[in-house]
Amino acid sequence: MKLLRSLIGILFGMIYSALATGQGTTSDELKLWFTHPAATWNEALPVGNGRLGAMVFGGVTTERLQLNESSVWTGKKADFVNPAAKGALPKIRQLLFAGKYAEAKDLAEKTMMGDKKDYATYQTLGDLNLQLTHPKGDITDYRRDLDLETAVASVRYRVGSVAFQREIFSSAPDQALVVRLTASKPGSLSFNLSLSRPGNKAKLEVKNGEITMSEHVGDGVGVRMVARLKVLNDGGEVTVNDQAISVGKANAVTLLLTAATDYRNSDPVATANTQLAAAEKRTFEAIKKDHIADYQRYFKRVDLDLGRTNAVYFPTDARLTALQNGNTDPQLIKLYYQFGRYLLISSSRPGGLPANLQGIWADGLTPPWSADYHININIQMNYWLAEATNLSEMHEPFFDFLGDLREDGRKTARDMYGISGTVAHFTTDPWHFTEPYGQTQWAMWPMGLAWSAQHVWEHYLFTGDETHLRNVAYPILKEAAEFCANWLVENPATKQLVSGPSISPENTFKTKTGEVATMVMGPTMDHMIIRDLLSNTIEASQKLNIDAAFRRRLTNTLSRLAPTRIGSDGRIMEWTEEFEEAEPGHRHISHLFGLHPGRQITKQKSPELLTAARKTIDHRLKNGGGHTGWSRAWIVNFFARLQDGEAAHDNLVALLRKSTLPNLFDNHPPFQIDGNFGAPAGITEMLLQSHADEIQLLPALPKAWPTGRISGLCARGGFEVAMEWEGGRLKQATILSKLGNAGQVRYGDQVITLPARKGATVVLDGTLKEISSKN
Repeated sequence: MKLLRSLIGILFGMIYSALATGQGTTSDELKLWFTHPAATWNEALPVGNGRLGAMVFGGVTTERLQLNESSVWTGKKADFVNPAAKGALPKIRQLLFAGKYAEAKDLAEKTMMGDKKDYATYQTLGDLNLQLTHPKGDITDYRRDLDLETAVASVRYRVGSVAFQREIFSSAPDQALVVRLTASKPGSLSFNLSLSRPGNKAKLEVKNGEITMSEHVGDGVGVRMVARLKVLNDGGEVTVNDQAISVGKANAVTLLLTAATDYRNSDPVATANTQLAAAEKRTFEAIKKDHIADYQRYFKRVDLDLGRTNAVYFPTDARLTALQNGNTDPQLIKLYYQFGRYLLISSSRPGGLPANLQGIWADGLTPPWSADYHININIQMNYWLAEATNLSEMHEPFFDFLGDLREDGRKTARDMYGISGTVAHFTTDPWHFTEPYGQTQWAMWPMGLAWSAQHVWEHYLFTGDETHLRNVAYPILKEAAEFCANWLVENPATKQLVSGPSISPENTFKTKTGEVATMVMGPTMDHMIIRDLLSNTIEASQKLNIDAAFRRRLTNTLSRLAPTRIGSDGRIMEWTEEFEEAEPGHRHISHLFGLHPGRQITKQKSPELLTAARKTIDHRLKNGGGHTGWSRAWIVNFFARLQDGEAAHDNLVALLRKSTLPNLFDNHPPFQIDGNFGAPAGITEMLLQSHADEIQLLPALPKAWPTGRISGLCARGGFEVAMEWEGGRLKQATILSKLGNAGQVRYGDQVITLPARKGATVVLDGTLKEISSKN
């Protein structure tokens, strides 16, 4: 009761505050907003243009913009294959087939793990610091927000009778971070401005209203970076003051910051200078207009409405707290969904690096897990929402990255395993290493590239882009499939082909003698990935009408691959035997890959595996599963594919209640961005699925969303879908065929076939009866 009274008091206080200040109007539906500055990084607001980003703290007397540029990495290219690996491989396999798991592990850690000496890490670009001087008076009407419709962060407040405002955004067209400071009274803007970087090793040059900051990061083992900051003032005076710039009594000020490294550019100074010179010739209004237009051509493709409550009138952190205390807030789900799409647009643009473990937003010189590219689920989850939520272009940096991995992957396949093809293990970085290092529990897993290759095929399924299929997707699929076909060996007991030595990522089991082990021959996830990869490669070669002999080889390999097995307790087996799990609530739920993101376990094709998958996920949750943000996001997708809308919704709410930070960032803990992408993918799967050779409408709609609508979702086969529903039932669906493929549409037990007409738009009612059709 005490907690309830406290919550009610907070809510009534906020209602009064909202009414008194005029804050919290319905235009806030797509805004993260707060009534106080960020006290910590986990409360700051992210802006980004795919490459250049900032975290906005929104202080009154001090403002900190923590800066990032996606290629600011330490490290360098390196080869560290263990020279003993190839010779030890047959012995390790022999030990595993004989059930000598501890001996196999010890030998693998001595002979398979590489000696990685150069540990690369992503790093902050630095900080943009403002020390502001205000007239005397009380600070009132404070508000800090991020508008997802415009990708502009704002800070507003009054000091006495003067209203101050800051607008911050990162422009893709102008490749610059832009800060605009204004005040309601002329001559009211006075502040000191500086750039800084942890470690105090950066070189600073201040002159002519500009600051240049440069450093060869990682003590010379990493990229050379440069940032340039320009002050453009309307009125007042600009002076240089001890490695800082002072602005006095200005009417308005625009700050432009550009940055570059030599990761791809041979001369980062020239690049940053060119960008700054171009941007400073333009007005703030023109830069902002182009920024919004560029951003909205992606963001506005999808619109979602899940119903309204009065919660929209309250700040985002208060809404999150209320949700944690049992409040219902469908518009917070909408905000969180569109925030995920915003983050992908802001951290992954064509021509750049893919989004890393923290997107592009990471503080300090040593972020958690180096903010690297974990390829045993994390980077894949980053891109689950790309195709279905109409952000296909944002997928491209991942494809480019996979193409670049192949060169080192070929060497690793040859030198470590003695076979052809290309391979990558559990993690990598911008220098594209593919060898394993560390402990076998996470490292002895050669399926990273094989899993990632699913994405290049999915892009083709959604877009029908045959140029992509021929030039980008198929080369990756073929080389990854070649490795897997060469990697598999015959199990002497069953005569089936199995993968190994390998693991079920990061998980362990207990042997019959009570030892904790991790490596086996034939983990279920490996076979699910290989089945997915080989099937996709076969289909791609058929589409392109090439490599018939290779296709026949893959078909034969698939026929001999060990199948997914159901254990005596009705669950899908994770390993080759029914071992006791050392961690029955482990965060990785790898043996459900075939349910999601794979498509081997469906109601239409394998109902017995679907039942076993349900028992598998229920067992994980019963034993504490889903305790990390990304794992809970994966569970939302699992339940969506199981077509259990209530369980999917319960886990989505659990993600927001237990694993979401005040600024809506996903909490592993600490912050890790994959959950921010995985959860919107799960929401999309609740509303639309197309992985089982049909477009399924509202397959997992929960009771919590009885009325709503969504538009702009994409389905495999080149379809774009809009839907409305009322009372928990489909009211209307509009389906556009972009490619002219025939398509089967399902709603519940009702099924119809769409005609194969390119550009045709078909409108269906709630019984799938055609209302209208136009070409």
